[in-house]
Amino acid sequence: MRADAQRNYDLIVKAATEATARDGAYASLEEIARSAGVGSATLHRHFPSRWSLLQAVFRTCVRNLAGRAEDLRAEPDSLAALTTWLREVTVYATTTRGLAVTLLNAPPEENDTCGGMLAAAGEKLLRRAADQGCVRADVVMADLMTLVNAISLAAQPADATKAERLLTLALAGIQPPGR
Repeated sequence: MRADAQRNYDLIVKAATEATARDGAYASLEEIARSAGVGSATLHRHFPSRWSLLQAVFRTCVRNLAGRAEDLRAEPDSLAALTTWLREVTVYATTTRGLAVTLLNAPPEENDTCGGMLAAAGEKLLRRAADQGCVRADVVMADLMTLVNAISLAAQPADATKAERLLTLALAGIQPPGR
């Protein structure tokens, strides 16, 4: 991609990320183009459909969350690291109003890449916590990701306090008895 095309792409994704956080998955494409400082035609050249734009937003956020999981591996308390990351994933899923629902209805081949990346990032934190006896050995990342998605859907419209309370309850259930 040429430098100016890459710049436009990045500006559109940034504007779409902000619009999605504010207005949900059905944010105005015209407003996103305007916020990015590009025309509608430029937006549609890069993203022929709303779905392709949402995927780009999702992939960017997933990469950020995966990077955050990597950073948290340095945290000495493995349970705190896993908990912090799951809270950040939950906040993201809750505050992107409607994006989780849209992505849950995604074609499987398109959703697997991002879902797989996120699960792989969290898996390292989960395994370390399980190896240290902080998390029950039967807990699997797929279950934790399902919990995060369910909490984000239950906490709509974008109720971060409710999401935090639900996640706290769920996280108590993954710890071994007596912990």
